[in-house]
Amino acid sequence: MSFPRCVLLWARLPAGHWAGHRAAVCSVLRARGEPLPGALGRVSTVALASSSSSASGGPKAPNTSLFVPLTVKPQGPSADGDVGAELTRPLDKNEVKKILDKFYKRKEIQKLGADYGLDARLFHQAFVSFRNYIMQSHSLDVDIHIILNDICFSAAHVDDLFPFFLRHAKQIFPVLECKDDLRKISDLRIPPNWYPEARAIRRKIIFHSGPTNSGKTYHAIQKYLSAKSGVYCGPLKLLAHEIFEKSNAAGVPCDLVTGEERVTIEPDGKQAAHVACTVEMCSVTTPYEVAVIDEIQMIKDPARGWAWTRALLGLCAEEVHLCGESAAIDLVTELMYTTGEEVEVRKYKRLTPISVLDHALESLDNLRPGDCIVCFSKNDIYSVSRQIEIRGLESAVIYGSLPPGTKLAQAKKFNDPDDPCKILVATDAIGMGLNLSIRRIIFYSLIKPTVNEKGEKEIEPITTSQALQIAGRAGRFSSKYKEGEVTTMNREDLSLLKEILNRHVEPIKAAGLHPTAEQIEMFAYHLPDTTLSNLIDIFVDFSQVDGQYFVCNMDDFKFSAELIQHIPLSLRVRYVFCTAPINKKQPFVCSSLLQFARQYSRNEPLTFSWLRRYIKWPILPPKNIKDLMDLEAVHDVLDLYLWLSYRFMDMFPDASLIRDLQKELDGIIQDGVHNITKLIKISEAHKLLNLESLSAENQSRLSGTVKGQARRVRGTKTLGSKAAEPPSPNAGEKSLASRLVQQGLLTADVLKQLEKEWLTQQMEHGKDRTEPGTHSKGTRRKKKEPDSD
Repeated sequence: MSFPRCVLLWARLPAGHWAGHRAAVCSVLRARGEPLPGALGRVSTVALASSSSSASGGPKAPNTSLFVPLTVKPQGPSADGDVGAELTRPLDKNEVKKILDKFYKRKEIQKLGADYGLDARLFHQAFVSFRNYIMQSHSLDVDIHIILNDICFSAAHVDDLFPFFLRHAKQIFPVLECKDDLRKISDLRIPPNWYPEARAIRRKIIFHSGPTNSGKTYHAIQKYLSAKSGVYCGPLKLLAHEIFEKSNAAGVPCDLVTGEERVTIEPDGKQAAHVACTVEMCSVTTPYEVAVIDEIQMIKDPARGWAWTRALLGLCAEEVHLCGESAAIDLVTELMYTTGEEVEVRKYKRLTPISVLDHALESLDNLRPGDCIVCFSKNDIYSVSRQIEIRGLESAVIYGSLPPGTKLAQAKKFNDPDDPCKILVATDAIGMGLNLSIRRIIFYSLIKPTVNEKGEKEIEPITTSQALQIAGRAGRFSSKYKEGEVTTMNREDLSLLKEILNRHVEPIKAAGLHPTAEQIEMFAYHLPDTTLSNLIDIFVDFSQVDGQYFVCNMDDFKFSAELIQHIPLSLRVRYVFCTAPINKKQPFVCSSLLQFARQYSRNEPLTFSWLRRYIKWPILPPKNIKDLMDLEAVHDVLDLYLWLSYRFMDMFPDASLIRDLQKELDGIIQDGVHNITKLIKISEAHKLLNLESLSAENQSRLSGTVKGQARRVRGTKTLGSKAAEPPSPNAGEKSLASRLVQQGLLTADVLKQLEKEWLTQQMEHGKDRTEPGTHSKGTRRKKKEPDSD
């Protein structure tokens, strides 16, 4: 260590603690020709006082469990030797250990540490690191060496170690050094001020309020189409596509912007005056005459609510038309009050009547054309589809993870009056984005797994808002059914459904917010060695919001951040990768994000040929349900590529080729969904899908969660009583037939028909049957084979 550095380090000592060695130090300085130190010691006192003043106060105590300690390595042998030992003497490690233990146990030190943000947990962690640093270093900085030596000779007090301990604590917990700055960066109060372009104009806010099928969106879109320029912001790609097509069909040139797709309608690539986009993709700097924000009630969504808040506060439009539930009126009015803008509310009533039936469906034998069975699990989708097929009916299937093209194809099949498919089996994905000709909505269950604001999974009955959204799909104005009906599969659920639908919808109380990339970058500047996932945790913990807002759940972002943490990427690039929408339940999609990030870090472009090899193209049609789910995952991977291609065009250069590939894959998936019942049968035969055991497991889990709500995984329990006595030559077959009927694999009519056909076939072949029991065994085999083939 150079002697000038020794002097600088010495300057950090508290006043008076180096006085006993002043003569020795000055003599060494004179011998080396160095200038005398002057007013050493005063620097640290001033710094300590300043630090103390900044440490006092603060809006709230941070959650210190989020502070991950950094590693401070002990010092090795110095090229300049041990200056501290040269000035004093070598330290006795045993004596030093006793001093450190005494320091740790002093209540005054612990209280002083708490004043500087070191609670019991941080204090302990900092001390363990401090002690290891002292005990394992070959040579210490001269200032701390001299203090330890003075304490050994009772020339200083053990409390004099605190400035050095605090200095070390701030090294391993850098957040302690910059808490005030971090609080300023994460201050999310007064979000209207984030959008100066919108605040510079006087906007007119019109809220179109009403239930589903009330015409509220229609009136807003008419304003959009008649304007000189406009932007439509929807919650789904399907809705953005619908407005894009409707606008161009009406002679109003309109572009399309989603996370994965950009379509410019003008041949020269010039942007059209109108654009239909997903809400996350809207521009808050482009001026428009009219803006439409659809499904404004989603401003409360725990994960995506920030996008509606951003659009509401930031869109630069002379008129902003909001479409959604009346539950959002009060919140929107309050938010617009902070911007100095008034809200005009236009209320609409449902165009067609809808009624809740007094009887449940109880059996799939009671299905009628135009029925839609709504399930909240994919397993129930498979089960119900299979049972419908056994009854000789054909059904369309729609669930969330299907590609948009497949959803539209299934909707078209169901709506086509000339198609034999008259039944729809779907999840709540039908709640928005699809035009369906439904006469009756049948809730297969009223239990739906959800994720709350804290990211915790909950299994509860659907909310009134959800029930109204789904039930409202029946009897729409534009469909052939002018009156809608709603009921449940099970009799005991019907009273709960009526109760849910009659409840008052709770007003929305808060709007979502989300940290920007710039804010995270500023956080990273102060905490350069902290992981992105940990930065997000600290940001959310330090953030301050007004009572009308909340910070959206960022678990998906953190999941991606932890997934790619070990890959060397710049912070901005890492942030973009982490905002990519992926289904973290799909291992192939997650591993693809990891692989894409790795390729990017190597500066290796992800070409069309590389991606074909990666997904093992060409892909064969699905042979079972597992194959179909794998194809859905591949489609999501192609979506991920397209999403990244618009952020990193040079590294993902083949977007157009990938889009063509995705369309081909969509066709393969459509064929698989069209034959879904065959895939289900094959999957069960090869034990790839066990509907009965999975459903029983769900029922067991849910029964303890929702008191009084026993989930029906099979909708044909009462069907067993209707066919409790199927014709049978012996008692053995009666037992098997009852079991098959109860499982929904056979009905009484099908059972009779199978027996007649088998007997007729045997008579035509003229085969001898000497034992009556032989016929029974043969009958059993013939009835099982169609289901196990």
